[in-house]
Parts: sequence; C-alpha cells; structure tokens
Amino acid sequence: VEFSPMDATRTDPDYLYAMLEAVINAGATTVNIADTVGYTFPTEFAERIRLIQENVPNIDKAVISVHCHNDLGMSVANSLGAITAGARQVEGCINGLGERAGNAALEEIIMAIETRPDLFGVSTNIDTRQIYRTSRLVSDITGFPVQPNKAIVGANAFRHASGIHQDAILKERTTFEIMDPQAVGWPSNEMVLGKLSGRAGLRSRLEELGYNLKAEELNETFEQFKLLADKKREVSDADLVSLMSSQRRVVDVPAIFTLEHVQVASGNHEVPTATVKLVSSDGTSTTDAATGTGPVDAVYKAINRIVKVDNKLTEYRVDAVTEGIDALGDVTIRIEKDDQTYIGRGSDTDIIVASAKAYMNALNRLLGDGNGYTHNTDPSP
Repeated sequence: VEFSPMDATRTDPDYLYAMLEAVINAGATTVNIADTVGYTFPTEFAERIRLIQENVPNIDKAVISVHCHNDLGMSVANSLGAITAGARQVEGCINGLGERAGNAALEEIIMAIETRPDLFGVSTNIDTRQIYRTSRLVSDITGFPVQPNKAIVGANAFRHASGIHQDAILKERTTFEIMDPQAVGWPSNEMVLGKLSGRAGLRSRLEELGYNLKAEELNETFEQFKLLADKKREVSDADLVSLMSSQRRVVDVPAIFTLEHVQVASGNHEVPTATVKLVSSDGTSTTDAATGTGPVDAVYKAINRIVKVDNKLTEYRVDAVTEGIDALGDVTIRIEKDDQTYIGRGSDTDIIVASAKAYMNALNRLLGDGNGYTHNTDPSP
C-alpha cells in the first residue's frame, strides 16, 4: 500500500510527520514524498527526507519513495539528493514527460546511479541497454520528440564537435565520455546493411539491437527492409529502429484504410495536386485527387475526399532519422475530433509519402475509436 502526501515539501513538517506515522500504522508500506509543484531544492529535499526518518517513529516499517516535478529544473537533482538521504524508491517518467514542466527523467536517475556507485552505493537492477529503445518507444507512442541535447538519450548526447574533444575520443574514449553509449542501448552502427543483405544479416543485427522476431514477423520486416534498402545505399541502426517502430504502429492500429498509392505534382508555377489510392478493410479500392496550398495539403485533402471524416490538423512535424540526403523522414501529426486527439506517425525517405502514412495512421486510430465510415463510390465533394 502506497500513500502519497501531496505537496509534502511545502507542508508543515510536524503535520507531515504525524500523518506519515498514522498511515503507516494503518497499513501503508510505502510513503511517497511528493514535490508536487517542483518547489524545493536538492539540499532542502535531502534534509526533509532525513528529518522524516528522525521524526516518524515507525518509518522503518515503510519504504520512503519520492515523486519530484521539474518546475524549476530540479526534479532529477532532488530525486538523487533524496536517495543519498535514504529514499529507496523514485517515481518519474521516461524522457522526463509529465504535466507542466514534466517529472524526473528516469533514464537520467538510472545512469547517475550506475555511473556514480561511489556516491550513491545503491543499484537498480535495471537492464540499462534497453534505455535508448524505451525512450524511442515512449516518444513514438506519445508523439513527443526527444530534444537533441537531452542527457542520455538525446541525439547529441554522445556527439563531440570540438576538434580537441574528437582527437581525445579517438585516442581514449573515457577522456570525454563518462559512460559507454552502448551501455544505454545506443546503436553502434558497426554493421551496415544494404539491398544485398539477407534475412540472416537482418535478423542478426535486429537481435543485437534487442529485437527478437518470430519467423513470420521477420518475413514481414524483411519485406519492408528491402523496400527501404532499394531507396537508400546503406541502412543504419537508426533506420532499423525507425523501421521496427513503423511495424509496431501497423500492428497496434487496425487498418481500416491502407495507403496503396500516392502521387504528387507540384512546382513553383504549378498548383499542387495529389492523387491517392486507398484500400478499405473490406477490400474496396478508391482513388481520388485534390489540389492544395502545398503537396502535403493536397495529399491530406485527397485522403479526406475518400475517408470523409471531419477532423482538424493541430500539429505537423518532420524529423530526420539519420543524416544525409537519403535520410529517413519521420513525420508526426496530431488531429482532433470532438475534443479527442489522435497521434499519427509515418516514416519514409520521401517526406510526402511519410506525411501520407502519418495521416493514415492517425485516421485509423480515429476511425478505430468508434467514428464511423460509410463507403461512398461517388468521388465528388
């Protein structure tokens, strides 16, 4: 049984001690000390944890937990300070997600404990090699990107731009790296796959990245891999992680509509025009076209002419999965209908195709949420 006294860092200490003693007597086995509005600082919070142990007579019968918010950017530091003072459970979120400025970033807390055992003297028993994939999975599901300079999991976390730093890294990595990127699951890029690679090579690399696929799953993934490899000279680990995320999106969302074909005509003196072909779950194939203010707008309007479900596009974002002119583009969108938000993601070397995939992903979520569709063979508006 866990009990959480809200806003414990601004609560009168004597009242807090009495409350904790009472709830432990009533059966609480964990008391979760919450810095609900991110008000306190590390030295203050550590002292509060220490005083709780001194002033709550039965505190030895419960685990002290902490739950820190990041309103002043102190959530991780406060959580770590609490650990040094005796807390043995920490609540937080991957990537530091949470309301307002977020909660304590679990990946940062975990790696701080792993990197400084001399300071904390505790362990988490967590497989840290799953951190990178977990971070990307959370980002993929929620639609919230990981900022490039995010500690541990950001794109720049292990990049070195300074010439002196780069030279030192080449000679001895520990000069400027306090942890091994592979220790948190960062792709190593040691094996580069291409269009001539076979199933065995793909399976081997995916297993190294932590994906263990059944034969049928491997076959489906291999088909998607070959399509990607035909468009790119080399398929990197980051490409494979994105590919696996795309496969999961397809499995998790019922395919009420499938994007069969998209074609766009656009230019600085032309009206952007898009033609799309969708196949519904009953096998019906429908093709329609539309114009728009740009190629993506034209594609979305063409899709809307077929699906005929009102919605509002509230966010559209494109991120490059890898570097280079042939990089995969990862598109994230949000659409709204009846005060409900639906996130869609799509990846492709063609940004227009990725945008179409993302929109279909969001629309299938919306349609799968009980919003009906009636097939209309008349393509007129």
